Amino acid sequence: MSLKIITLMKQVPLPSEMRMGADGLMDRTKAKSSINADCAFGLEQGLQIKKRVPDAELIVVSMGPPSFEQSLKKALAMGYDRAVLLSDRKLGGSDTFATGYALSMLLKKLGCTRDSKEPFIIFSGRQTTDGDTAHVPSQTAENLGIPQATFVEKVEFKGDHLEVRRIIEGGFQVLKLPIPCLISIAPTATPARRPSLKGAIRAKTTPTEIWTLDQIGADVSVVGLSGSPTLVSKVVDIQKNRPPVNMISGHEPKDLADTLVTEIDKIKDSISGGHGEHPGAVDEKEAAGEKAKADADFPRVDFRQGARGILTWIEMYGQTPARSSLEILNPARKLADQLGTQVTAVVTGHHIKSVASEIIAYGADEVVLVDDPRLSEYRILPVAAVLAQWIEYKRPEIALFGATTSGRELAPRIASRVRAGVTADCTSLKVGEYAHRVKKSIFYPVLESIRPTYGESKLATIIGFWCPQMATARAGTFKILPQDTDRKGTVREFTPVFRESDFAVEVLETKREAGGGDNLFVADIVISGGRPAGEHDDFKLIKELVSALREKGINADWGASRHAVDNGYAPYARQVGQTGKTIRPKIYVAVAISGAIQHLAGMKESGKILAINQDPQAAIFRHADFGIVRDYQEVLPEMIAKVKAGFTFGLTPSK
Repeated sequence: MSLKIITLMKQVPLPSEMRMGADGLMDRTKAKSSINADCAFGLEQGLQIKKRVPDAELIVVSMGPPSFEQSLKKALAMGYDRAVLLSDRKLGGSDTFATGYALSMLLKKLGCTRDSKEPFIIFSGRQTTDGDTAHVPSQTAENLGIPQATFVEKVEFKGDHLEVRRIIEGGFQVLKLPIPCLISIAPTATPARRPSLKGAIRAKTTPTEIWTLDQIGADVSVVGLSGSPTLVSKVVDIQKNRPPVNMISGHEPKDLADTLVTEIDKIKDSISGGHGEHPGAVDEKEAAGEKAKADADFPRVDFRQGARGILTWIEMYGQTPARSSLEILNPARKLADQLGTQVTAVVTGHHIKSVASEIIAYGADEVVLVDDPRLSEYRILPVAAVLAQWIEYKRPEIALFGATTSGRELAPRIASRVRAGVTADCTSLKVGEYAHRVKKSIFYPVLESIRPTYGESKLATIIGFWCPQMATARAGTFKILPQDTDRKGTVREFTPVFRESDFAVEVLETKREAGGGDNLFVADIVISGGRPAGEHDDFKLIKELVSALREKGINADWGASRHAVDNGYAPYARQVGQTGKTIRPKIYVAVAISGAIQHLAGMKESGKILAINQDPQAAIFRHADFGIVRDYQEVLPEMIAKVKAGFTFGLTPSK
């Protein structure tokens, strides 16, 4: 029996090419596109396994219009044997739920079923750059009924199983997965090779197999816009609201440091965390106007069909709840109060009874404990079984998760199991209404899940009409509510029914940095470095500046850009940005960071931003309060000396 290796690949539009249509939604028809960056790592991982199993068949699979064939040809040139494209006009408007379903039906047609006699491994990229959801791998695996691992940076083929290292908050897990399985690859894995000349010649003569929905036996009622449980109701441009940058001048690095000290001293009384409007803010007057107009035309319809209550999942690190799980109780509490319902928090783990009172104090009305020694370490399959069974039992109208590496793989898998939609990395959650023009009704009360998209250039409002309405919230976006130890709530235990297959994946090792980098959320000043800071001195000067500030009693910490993390110079726990942490320190110092919009998403609400970059055209300067055009290796030593002499960026030492 020969091994079959399938890699999922997507072609994505360039964010700079996206335009807003007359309907207020995004029009990608004229946008240039390319192979999604993360997918290239999945392609390479398939080729790496081929080295171990020379007779394995390599198949690249994609879904989209016929124009995607050009990207599939590149995969053939890299060494893939077959290229398969699912292309059908009925797929237009599919959300991730519908996409996962369609891809799984195609894969089943290619022989990738749970009971297949021929072994297979499916690889994918971590996520796509247009949506950045990371949903489709989980949803495809759920539809196929096979184990999965996401955010994987190392894969070892062991014959009948794989051993993989998976990124988690503050560290990593080593997992043992049976074959068949699906693995999504992080950009910290082996970079993709260049196509060979021989491969390019072969690719020209190798035809692309194009399949339609009818050919794969898919149900057209669950694909496309009409079959998707979520839809984009509105897209607006994200507006910059920070004043023009104050460029610090000086001939020598010492002059620059002296001037910076002077300028910071002028504004030290105004330094505070949190700057400007929340990125999830929308034009309330405009929304109210649309609602009022619709009210006059259509009847209001409650679409929930009896579903009630807010569900949240409490992710546990041993006996400690994850910070992101405490954060999610904030919007859950506000939504519940608006809807006149309760917040139920489901806690999974072992020896977790003591945490119940803490969860209630942070906003939950009910805590459901699922205590099992097999849940002492997070594993997606048994936790998905727990939550899916609870959802079917209690029928909540909304389910919320923190957008950690675990939450981002768990929520979409559950969504596909219970047939619900899910919105990723939300920065705002609110109750609203939606005027459905086709059905001529106003649906209420809908969850408006608001998230940045298309490279953080747009803000999309996404809604769904299938309960539970599901969403994950970007870590650091919502403040943890003040702990109220006088709050009362109920505590109950729940015993789910597990199958043997729920424990098919074995956790071999878990390593986690104390706190998982959580101090970034509360630090008064964060010094972050880009890829050059790793290449030139392995973040040495950045860490020295942080140490000097700490010696002065300042709560300082260091972070990194996605490129620095993807190249192995900093752990994922230190990543600031759209797919990392969202932080709001009083002072943020961006060192050798270009200012990609994905990074800006994680730090643009900082009190004051200082950018140091030797490129005067770097985008970061358009989003900073102070800018220094110089090599950071010349500037930081002078700053370190200033701090040691008493300069603290206008911050007061912590008590």
